Amino acid sequence: MSNREVYEQKLQAKLDEWQAEIDKLKARARGAEADARIEHEKEIDDLEARRDEARQKLSELREAGDDAWEDVKAGAERAWDSLSESLKNARSRFK
Repeated sequence: MSNREVYEQKLQAKLDEWQAEIDKLKARARGAEADARIEHEKEIDDLEARRDEARQKLSELREAGDDAWEDVKAGAERAWDSLSESLKNARSRFK
């Protein structure tokens, strides 16, 4: 298996992990008081948008030719960092 394939699998596994975390946050939001629920739902919407962006970057990464792969990889890593930071912030606010 090439380094590229390993990298793509690693990103997919992390994306799956983050999806599970978003699902947990959704469950917590459903149990929150009305005002808190509205805020939590806004945050979840933002997380889902960032997740969709990361998913799109992974798709672009898989489709990129060898010459463009490194450039696409840099964009994917920025999307990953953004989603990771947003999830970290959301976890702290949902407690």
